[in-house]
Amino acid sequence: MLELKSIYKNYNPGTVNEMCLFDDFNLTVPDGQFVAVVGSNGSGKTSMLNIICGSIQADRGEILVNGENITNERDYQRHRTIGRVYQDPSKGTCPSMNILENMSIADNKGKIFGLQAGVNHKRKDYYRDLLKSLGLGLEDKLYTKVGSLSGGQRQAVALLMSTMTPLEFLILDEHTAALDPKTADIIMELTDKIVREKKVTTIMVTHNLRYATEYGDRLLMMHEGSIILDKSGEDKKKMKPEEIMHLFNEISVECGN
Repeated sequence: MLELKSIYKNYNPGTVNEMCLFDDFNLTVPDGQFVAVVGSNGSGKTSMLNIICGSIQADRGEILVNGENITNERDYQRHRTIGRVYQDPSKGTCPSMNILENMSIADNKGKIFGLQAGVNHKRKDYYRDLLKSLGLGLEDKLYTKVGSLSGGQRQAVALLMSTMTPLEFLILDEHTAALDPKTADIIMELTDKIVREKKVTTIMVTHNLRYATEYGDRLLMMHEGSIILDKSGEDKKKMKPEEIMHLFNEISVECGN
C-alpha cells in the first residue's frame, strides 16, 4: 500500500514566482489498484509522481510503502521496486543498444554488478517469449537497435522492461501522449494486460479521458494540488468522458478562462 501523508511542496520560495502546489496533500493507494489520474496542466499530477519516485523532494510530509517510511530514500533506491514509463519513448530505453542488450539491463535491475558479461545469452529464449506476448513481431528483432524502432514499438519495449523485475508500483507518466491514436490504443491494451497479469499497483497520469474511464479501478481528478474527484468501483465504471470534460469546463470558467 502506498500512502502520501500531509505532503507540502512549495516551488520558487522567496521569489515573485513562489507557488504552493501541495498544502497538506493526502493519498492512499491499496495494493493491486490501477489508478487513472487526470487534471489540467499545473494541477500537480506529474509533481505527485515525482514525489513518489523521489525525483523531487517534498518540503514536508511522509511517503509510506506498506507502512515503511521511504521519505528520505533517494530516487535510485526507490526505483529498485518502482517501474516508470515516460511520455517520451526515448527515456525508457537506450537507443544505441539493441533490444537484447536493453532487456538484459532491465533484467539485472537492482542486482549487484560484477566482472561478468552484461548480456546473458541463456536468457534469449525468455526475452523472445516476453516480446512475443506483445504481438508486435519484436521477438525476431533482438539484435535491432532500439533507436531504429517506431515510437510505439519502443514504448512497448519500455513498458515491458519496466515490469521485468518484481515491482511494488508501476508509474505511467502520460505514456501514450506522444503516440498516434492507433498505436496509443495498442499500448493501452498492452498496459492493461501487463497490469492485470502481474497484479501490480499502478498509477497512470493521462490527458486521454477515454482511457481514464475505460481503464483502471479508480479515477482521480486533480486541480491546483488537490484531488477534486475520486471515483472507484461501480461509481468509476459509470463515469463517462463527457462528465469529466464538463467538470473541466466548469473549473475553467471558475478560473476566469
